[in-house]
Amino acid sequence: MQETPQQSPVPQPEEDEINLLELLLVLVKRKRLIVGMTLAAAIISIVYSLTLPNIYTATAKILPPQKETGGGLATALGQLGGLAGMAGLAGGLSGGSDLYLGILKSRSVTDAVIQKLNLQTEFKAKSMDDARQALAGAVKFQAGKDGIITISADNKMPELAAKLANTCVDELLKRSVQLNLVKAGSERVFLEKRLEVVKADLTKAEDALKSFAQQNKTIQIDAQAKASIEGVAKLKAELATREVQLASLRSYQTDESSEVKTLQAAIRRLQGEIGRFSGVGGSGEGIPTVGSVPGLGLQYARLMRDLKIQEAIFEQLTKQYEMAKVSEAKDSSSLQVLDEAVVPVRKSGPRRTFIVIIATAVAFLVGVFGAFVFEFLERLSVEDRQKIALLKKLALHKQQ
Repeated sequence: MQETPQQSPVPQPEEDEINLLELLLVLVKRKRLIVGMTLAAAIISIVYSLTLPNIYTATAKILPPQKETGGGLATALGQLGGLAGMAGLAGGLSGGSDLYLGILKSRSVTDAVIQKLNLQTEFKAKSMDDARQALAGAVKFQAGKDGIITISADNKMPELAAKLANTCVDELLKRSVQLNLVKAGSERVFLEKRLEVVKADLTKAEDALKSFAQQNKTIQIDAQAKASIEGVAKLKAELATREVQLASLRSYQTDESSEVKTLQAAIRRLQGEIGRFSGVGGSGEGIPTVGSVPGLGLQYARLMRDLKIQEAIFEQLTKQYEMAKVSEAKDSSSLQVLDEAVVPVRKSGPRRTFIVIIATAVAFLVGVFGAFVFEFLERLSVEDRQKIALLKKLALHKQQ
């Protein structure tokens, strides 16, 4: 038996090479379309970019008040201790850069800038809403990680760009001063009312101690009970000032505010310290050692305790009241202008080269896509052409 020789398989052309050649053939065949669209887009984009006016950007930078603001004033007023960290007093608005960004974007500041520079006419706006939108597109506000706020104004006139940025800064300063005065005024009025109540309580405590001393003569209590009285008096005075501060903050902030939560935590801490100072199982009188002082001595210690507490509260609230008056008397903003906007010399836009490159690249891609579409339509069979004609007929029939 003779074996039939096996025939070697005929090499098949690689599909990838055939497809690549077909693609190249299509591109070469439709090169006029591709080159024409690309050149047309390049010429049109060049002409368009040359008609665009130059845009100039002016930049101003401001520094919001830091958390340490007001520490020097608190020191000058007598080292207020617990009051030194009070939010708002002698420190203006608190809230960081986000607060001042919100003020810059507010309608009151925007309208003031529009009216001051007559921007409704400058922007050819039909209404104030149109002018506000135009201003929002021309001026940008941004806060950096360092807290510095940058105000950037764009305009085809460099002088107007600088005026836009500087006017925004001026209106922010004015608005912050107004808000500071309103806040300080409300705090001062609140503290005045609280001081009247404390003065009356202090007078009652003084009269009660004086009357008791006159009736029973002066009674000397031991040093330990006296120290206990003074310690609890200081704690309760600080607790009272914290409660006053909390009530003041709640007049313009919600319970979700971080400052309100911080104060509530401080009040709970002080209440716990007062309880521990009184002793476990104590009567809460703040005199853990007075149990050994019998009769009249115990009553005298309690009256002395009430007097010391009222004196400490009155002292703290008085200092706090003075801080509020000083803050209300300030007619300057706590913001600091780091850089005023100057008239820019170099343009910031438009990026003409970028526009031409992008337009040319897009036109080239569209031309390549169009070449393959035309090639596909050219190779359609008669049956496929009939289907396309039927689709067009049905589509036109539905529209009618």
